[in-house]
Amino acid sequence: MTTYDALVIGSGFGGMMAAHTLVHAGLRVLMLERGDWVVRGPQSWQGDEVGPLSKHFHTESPYQVYDERGCSTAGAFFCVGGPSVFYGGVALRFRVEDFESNPDLEAGSGAGWPYSYADLEPYYLQAERIIGVCGLAGADPTEPPRSGGYAETPAALAPVSARIARAARDLGFNPFPLPLAINHGAAPQRNRCIGCGTCDGFACAIGAKNDLATSVLPDLLERGLELRPRTVVQRILVERGQVTGVVGQDIRSKEQSVYRARRVVLAAGALASPHLILTSALQRHNPGGHVVGRYLMRHLNRVVFGLFSSPPAPDGRFHKQIGIHDLYFGDPSVRQRGKLGGIQQVGTPPAALVRQQLAGPLGSIGARLSGYTTGLLTIAEDQPQFENRVTLDAKHSDDYGLPRLVISHRYSSRDDAASKVLLRAARNVLRRAGAWACYQHQIRTFSHAVGTVRMGRDPRTSALDQYGRFRGLDNLYVLDGSFMPRSGGVNPSLTIAANALRSAAFLATDTSQPERSRYAVTTH
Repeated sequence: MTTYDALVIGSGFGGMMAAHTLVHAGLRVLMLERGDWVVRGPQSWQGDEVGPLSKHFHTESPYQVYDERGCSTAGAFFCVGGPSVFYGGVALRFRVEDFESNPDLEAGSGAGWPYSYADLEPYYLQAERIIGVCGLAGADPTEPPRSGGYAETPAALAPVSARIARAARDLGFNPFPLPLAINHGAAPQRNRCIGCGTCDGFACAIGAKNDLATSVLPDLLERGLELRPRTVVQRILVERGQVTGVVGQDIRSKEQSVYRARRVVLAAGALASPHLILTSALQRHNPGGHVVGRYLMRHLNRVVFGLFSSPPAPDGRFHKQIGIHDLYFGDPSVRQRGKLGGIQQVGTPPAALVRQQLAGPLGSIGARLSGYTTGLLTIAEDQPQFENRVTLDAKHSDDYGLPRLVISHRYSSRDDAASKVLLRAARNVLRRAGAWACYQHQIRTFSHAVGTVRMGRDPRTSALDQYGRFRGLDNLYVLDGSFMPRSGGVNPSLTIAANALRSAAFLATDTSQPERSRYAVTTH
């Protein structure tokens, strides 16, 4: 009979950082993860192991998506460590102004942060230290104030990165080295990065990328964290106004169990968390329950690939290294006013991924030309819109009894206008670097999805309080990207991690809940 002080659903940035705080506070913690461990080795360097082609990108329970293209389906990453295993390692903080009111972006949505950048800053620093982020403080012209520097400096620029940086400076921009969660020697007990080209979108073959399964989880397991992978959570249980546990099913044995704990941290992701809340009908307990599943944001992410007369990165080195934030807060030379977003270098895409993303003959042509390209990713902050949402299709369910999740999402005209300004700048940089043609590709995945169970000050317009507590059920915390009222203009992972650390620090010391009897795992 095992008892738990806290139960964490999901092993991504929110769940892992919450578990880190709770385990280090001496609590007995159980973590449930739907996915399996990712095996590292030479096979990880193969092109067909990249992101959507990996066996850890699951489509057996597809999401139904309605967007500008019509109707399609989408899958999701399920693995120990969550999407961090396959991400590119970029670890940027939101800017000070990202936490402040912005009527142009909020557009009457009621979105508002219940705390300031200063409140989160110590946890940003803690997250950078825990994960292991290398960066150069002060290099980013829009960088917010820091109470400490990075523990490690970035690696030297690859030749193609230096080429992009020179082109950007020639155009008056201030390129800077992106802060990256990569081990260049700060963790001597682990392999150092060898600068291979299979990093962004790949699981690191040698464990040098500081994904959560590599850099954070081993210590937690040694300290007593209990991890149960391959466990699908089907429902969250409520009795007398308190969450008492969850129902989960083992994927292999099909055995169903009830796991009980005094507090539950839901961190399954901005799609899976509202999916589980709605399936469990928890929104009925919340005065702001009508916003659960609403205000889905995902950034308007578009990549400009420059086509060069010769391979720009013939050495195959890692080169997701350069950021450009000069347009983050706007561009006075264009009609589109207000905040825009950021630009980041991306690596040359593997031929296998190009072939999968571009249908028919175009995919074959693109795969042959992929080595002659390099790209810049434009990240435009998108507006929180009530109509962008996830809902349940109760008529269709998967093998685990979960109703199908239906996603409805469209970008606003403002989102598109902001993106176009960033795209123009990215094309100019690539042409200055020597590209003779450019190709634009929109990223339609939900890797940056946030906002579906947002926090706020007003209980009528937000489902979570400032610590991520689900209103009406005070022992349920939602600590993944769904908590965000706005998406900012940078990758959300570090902000998710910092928020989870802040909330878990409160959770670990919160004595406001009545003492309840300990619970056991019931298997049936």
